[in-house]
Amino acid sequence: MIVSCGEMELAYLKAKDKRLGAVIDSLGVLQRPVHDDIFSSVVHHILGQQISTKAQEAIWERLSSRVDTVDAAHLLALGRTELQAVGTSFRKADYILDFASKVASGDFNIASLETMPDAEVIAALSSLKGVGAWTAEMLLIFTLKRPDVLSFGDLGIQRGLRMLYRHREIDRKKFERYKKRYAPYASTASLYLWAVAGGAIEGLTDPAAKARQGGAARQKPNKQQNADTAREPQQP
Repeated sequence: MIVSCGEMELAYLKAKDKRLGAVIDSLGVLQRPVHDDIFSSVVHHILGQQISTKAQEAIWERLSSRVDTVDAAHLLALGRTELQAVGTSFRKADYILDFASKVASGDFNIASLETMPDAEVIAALSSLKGVGAWTAEMLLIFTLKRPDVLSFGDLGIQRGLRMLYRHREIDRKKFERYKKRYAPYASTASLYLWAVAGGAIEGLTDPAAKARQGGAARQKPNKQQNADTAREPQQP
């Protein structure tokens, strides 16, 4: 399954925003894979925290080879030690088992997420150990396929907005202005902002990078600053 940008959504965004419209014309229709199963999507995101996409997929493949289905019953049967053995930390294993236990006992009604408003889905998922607002927002887009999600906490979205609209920073006020402009198709806009952040539009640079370089010229850089500058945009 994929998230695909429909003609109606693209026409609407092009009419609302000329700069985004030019990106849409340049890149054409974008598609991203989706993961339909909510339970395994949550597990997949927990496994991927603070590691590379390549490492996440390697761990996921090892986990999938250990169980017939990544569901609550199979993971609870697998247990903490076996979960850690696929390459994840004990902390993440504990998060996953806590989630599986709540689903198995009925304390967390995962099926109800399908019909909840976006804000309630974020609140419900954020109540789980190891799950925050960003993960919930990515699940809204790529599992529940909600049409109007733009994540303030996503580094790729922040970077894409800076690059497209030539801002040195995106504060909450600017973010809300763009989110309102994109509504009710902010999820489609997100796909294009991620593409912009990844360098899909030749010649578009990040104004924040220039500001950081200017500051670095005036002071001796340290290792942490270098690490921050080199960090890749966060994408699902």
